[in-house]
Amino acid sequence: MKENRPFLLLWTLAVAASVAAFVVHLALRGRTVQLGYELGRARSEQARLREAKRVLELEAASYKTPQRVEVVARTLLGMRPPSPERIVPMSAPKAPKPSTTSASRGDAVRAER
Repeated sequence: MKENRPFLLLWTLAVAASVAAFVVHLALRGRTVQLGYELGRARSEQARLREAKRVLELEAASYKTPQRVEVVARTLLGMRPPSPERIVPMSAPKAPKPSTTSASRGDAVRAER
């Protein structure tokens, strides 16, 4: 019986190591499947958000058109064109006159040559 003890001990260790390796394999496989499902959900959420972004960009672009601004101003805000007495004409700003000091310097330089 003493001769069988080392064999039995090694056999038990081999079986325990095999079972442990199988359990680790199953745990890793389960985690892989779980991560696959999470990745699928994340990708579908990403696709949904991209579509929402596309729709919102189109909507934002439509708000920038003058026709859309007018419709919103008239319907939602109750605005209307101003009456003639509320219109104030404005004159264009006058262009600044060139300074005379730089022109006289140029003439002085030309005179020296």
